[in-house]
Amino acid sequence: MSDRRFPRLLTHPYLLLTLTVLFWSGNMVVGRGLREAVPPMSLAFGRWILALLLTLPFAWPHRHTLRGLNAGQWGILLVLGVLGVGAYNTLAYLALAHTTATNAALLNSFIPIAIIAISWCLGHRATRVESVGVAVSFIGVMTIVSRGDPAVLAGLSLNVGDLWMLAAVLSWALYTLGLKWRPAGVHPMALLATLTVIGLAVLAPLTWLELAGGAQLHLSPAALAGVAYTGIFPAFLGYVFYNRAVAEVGASKAGLFIHLMPAFSTILATLFLGEVPRLYHFSGIALILAGIWLTTGFKNR
Repeated sequence: MSDRRFPRLLTHPYLLLTLTVLFWSGNMVVGRGLREAVPPMSLAFGRWILALLLTLPFAWPHRHTLRGLNAGQWGILLVLGVLGVGAYNTLAYLALAHTTATNAALLNSFIPIAIIAISWCLGHRATRVESVGVAVSFIGVMTIVSRGDPAVLAGLSLNVGDLWMLAAVLSWALYTLGLKWRPAGVHPMALLATLTVIGLAVLAPLTWLELAGGAQLHLSPAALAGVAYTGIFPAFLGYVFYNRAVAEVGASKAGLFIHLMPAFSTILATLFLGEVPRLYHFSGIALILAGIWLTTGFKNR
């Protein structure tokens, strides 16, 4: 491989999406683990404060790209900031405080389906290959979540945490589709910094109300390390990678990579928790990869 092709490979949208989903898989695990130490609003606020500090040195030299935006364009940024930064992870953390990881993983996997459904309402029709790819990968997700037993899915019961997760799914689907209308000419780092500031403006009063209402912070070294992870990888790097990939391949294909989260959770559990993968893990992962290959490996027709 030539030296020129190697840097291009590192910025390939499908690689960026894969890394993003790997980071987000860890985010779900860490968010669930921190529920007793850091309340959900405080976790979301802390992670985005850290992400903003990491973003600003890269965004500041490009602040001029925000000049000249009209009211409509600022309105788009406002909506994207509320949905993508203020809403999604806050709702997901609220969900993880009240529901099981199994329910959260299953409901989160409806994101690609929600993207296609909303796109259909907006007049965009998914191709036959895209629809089949999403269906195949979703079956793979259900195979892993159900541990290969359909009775597990039949026995799932919904609670208030699941409703929060469904709200998170809707917010992320709308954010992903909304990136199509982001103002042209705004540098990606300036965009992320702006969306982060908007999201923090939403989260600040909610965090204050949470703490004023009696929620407690227990900031042990392990908890601080968990917050640092959520700020550096899922928030800062994850959003930089995801925003760029959506701009290159579109919302439907980018959203499909969310289905890799159960697969990565299996791999992480094997590597760090010593869990032994079973046949249903391999079957589910194979179906997820097949669905993604169907969607990304064929030209639309």
